[in-house]
Amino acid sequence: MIFRTRFAPSPTGPLHLGHAYSAILAHDMARAAGGEFLLRMEDTDLQRAKPKWDAQVIDDLTWLGLTWDGPVLRQSQQLTSYNKHLDVFENMDLLYPCSCSRADIRAAISAPQEGVSHDVYPGTCKDRTITDRKPGDALRLHLDRALSRLAHQDVCFEETGPAAKAVHHLNPERALADIGDVVLSRKGEDIIAYFLASALDDVAQGITHVVRGEDLFDFTMIQVLLLRLLDLPQPIYHHHTLIRDDAGKRLAKRDDARALAKFRAEGASPQDIRRMIGLL
Repeated sequence: MIFRTRFAPSPTGPLHLGHAYSAILAHDMARAAGGEFLLRMEDTDLQRAKPKWDAQVIDDLTWLGLTWDGPVLRQSQQLTSYNKHLDVFENMDLLYPCSCSRADIRAAISAPQEGVSHDVYPGTCKDRTITDRKPGDALRLHLDRALSRLAHQDVCFEETGPAAKAVHHLNPERALADIGDVVLSRKGEDIIAYFLASALDDVAQGITHVVRGEDLFDFTMIQVLLLRLLDLPQPIYHHHTLIRDDAGKRLAKRDDARALAKFRAEGASPQDIRRMIGLL
């Protein structure tokens, strides 16, 4: 099996030092193993994803000296595939419609952010059936039923990152208490949850090792659970430490002071960037 990693940014702003760390680490791990490194644009947020940021990502990665294998995959072109998998969950009777606020739904399907708590859904719409779905309703995973389907399986994943290197096993009680009924999509608007689209694309691209920030670790188990329900293979995960600012906060795209484009404009070299993030 080919060792294959990926870098999957959202083209909604400039890349910063944290992105450079994740991309370079994934690239170097693949090349050291004689494997492949892929590039994917997670651009399902059609309001914020812009062609100019897509082009900037490619320009920045090229400047860093990174090369990727094959064409760039863009999630906005994979919506038909995502909806087919949602239909599988629907046929399993694992989905129910949710009419809670649009802002809440959008927050629920976005990539998680460090320091922003995941509010476990209180079950307001849990008694509704899929036949009661109305235009604009979100679709939530009925976690209790999903866990029942997997009751006799050891749902687990291998983690090789520095903070939690081990095989991690699903604890149903903890999943119900800490994860709850997550949103998978808002059907009819072609909005797909980050963690579902990302997991499906990892399978479609044959990713063997998912390399990403440790802020995404807590959502890995729900991805593994979804893949297991679909009887799809799962990768090995490597959650790396984060590049932080002087106050210890995770870098964000709004932190233009650490944008790669700014360092480039000031005359920094790719080797300087590697040195700044501790990869040289």
